[in-house]
Amino acid sequence: MVGWLEEQFPPESAESWDAVGWVSGDPSRPARRILLAVDPTAEVAEEAVDFGADLLVVHHPLFLKPVHGFAQTTPKGRTVDTLQRAGCALYTAHTNADRASGGVSDALAHALGLSQVRPLVPAAPGSGAGMGRIGVVAECSLEEWVGRVARALPVTAGAIRYAGDPAAVVRTVAVTGGAGDFLLDAVVDSEADVYVTSDLRHHPALEFREKRGQALLDVPHWAAEWTWLPVLAAQLRSRLADTVVVQVSERVTDPWTGHAIQMEEDH
Repeated sequence: MVGWLEEQFPPESAESWDAVGWVSGDPSRPARRILLAVDPTAEVAEEAVDFGADLLVVHHPLFLKPVHGFAQTTPKGRTVDTLQRAGCALYTAHTNADRASGGVSDALAHALGLSQVRPLVPAAPGSGAGMGRIGVVAECSLEEWVGRVARALPVTAGAIRYAGDPAAVVRTVAVTGGAGDFLLDAVVDSEADVYVTSDLRHHPALEFREKRGQALLDVPHWAAEWTWLPVLAAQLRSRLADTVVVQVSERVTDPWTGHAIQMEEDH
């Protein structure tokens, strides 16, 4: 189990600032029940315990920044305590899973119906790994594409924002799971008609639009990355056959709980 995860998502391929791999628990202990989730929240830890999981595999790190302790009085401390009391280990695959072949960005691309998918920025010439993905879709308008994306992603309280002419033609699409403004320049230099990612900030998005006028879709972070979990579950079931039970958490850990549409007042 340990070897397969690290073969698929090599820890050394993660960004230098990232915190991936085993967080707690004994890697040598057999895992017979595995829960997959995006975020290691205290509620997700309780879900893992209720499921009887031996292992919780998450995308986002529990401890991305150094800490001096994790007392039960803190949310992260409660997560660790809940898992440890139940004998459930915790493993993180973050930026190493983002760029891996068959990882997060690949899963998002296929969930949105892209074909001829390849890395936007390959890890090496001809590699299936790398940052972001780019592919083609059946020709449609930007407005139609936004609708397709909305239907393909799990529902959250967050809205999908887009920038561009609703009638613009979409044929080639770039995607990145999670916060993807670090790849905006690579998208500008690509043939993409639209870029789908999350957590776009005002100034980078404005500057991007001023360059070539390519469209942008800003989708909820959790929803985009959740698309990887069913893919990972299928990989684990195929690899481990009948020796494990794998479950995907459908608990929405997106932090936003609602949105309002602002309407212009009549004067």
